[in-house]
Amino acid sequence: MIRIERYVGIDVSKARLDVHVRPEAEVLVFANDEAGIAALCTQLQQATGPCLAVLEATGALQERAAAALCAAGIFVAVVNPRQVRDFARATGRLAKTDRLDAAVIAAFAEAVKPEPRPLPDEARKALIDRVTRRRQLVEMRASEKIRRSQITPKLRSSLEAHIAFLDKEIAALDDEIGTSLRHSPAWRSEDDLLASVPGVGPVLRAALIAKLPELGQLTRRQIAALVGVAPINRDSGLMRGKRVIAGGRADLRTLLYMAALTAIRCNPTLKAFNARLRAAGKPSKLAITACMRKLITILNAIIRNKSPWRCA
Repeated sequence: MIRIERYVGIDVSKARLDVHVRPEAEVLVFANDEAGIAALCTQLQQATGPCLAVLEATGALQERAAAALCAAGIFVAVVNPRQVRDFARATGRLAKTDRLDAAVIAAFAEAVKPEPRPLPDEARKALIDRVTRRRQLVEMRASEKIRRSQITPKLRSSLEAHIAFLDKEIAALDDEIGTSLRHSPAWRSEDDLLASVPGVGPVLRAALIAKLPELGQLTRRQIAALVGVAPINRDSGLMRGKRVIAGGRADLRTLLYMAALTAIRCNPTLKAFNARLRAAGKPSKLAITACMRKLITILNAIIRNKSPWRCA
């Protein structure tokens, strides 16, 4: 295992990169452009000993710098900004500027040591963009449909035209996503395996392939926690709190919820599992959450074993 000797916190804004290097407490500033990112990579490459660069996931602003750092052979971790802010509050660092944020990220990196993960290649990034854009269009269409009952008759034709346009755009994206999956032998194999499970439709399959590359590589507990369907204990002393799910990848969890509702009706294994929980007096919402967890662990095992689903 490689021993990290320096931890680099990088606060990314549209115009610049504020950098803090620990343990030296070195402060650097670079322009957030091609020349500035190249200078940052050179600076970190010249440092003695391996270093870990940590950036917050801030839309697409961090992607160019993260990709360049990875290409330069530097370990990179892109983390959830909420984790960094929680760390800052826990350590009493309430002030917030770009320079201070870089210092907090570096301290977070040194204390937590987030695991470096490979960034998606261009093909996967393009698939992620399409899947994300599809979700955005579906949300827009849902909002427009809600407005049907609120809009005046004079504007109804405009609303219907927009819904028709969104239908067309979503269908086009579905075709592009399907083509991308079929043109990649690895993705096509995964898609076929996932499709063997009753209740798992093309939208969930594409999202899992795009946004959950860890599927099939983790244990059932790890994959459930990563998606955010693992129950979290809330106990203190003699008090035993209600277990809840939280965190994880929310967009995947939403799709998994819809798939679980379908699987409860058409998948014999999950149908029987849900019926057993309900017969034991479990609330409907808890039973559905348990079915979501069971479904993602089934999919994880299928990808890991490269074997299609078979009804027990």
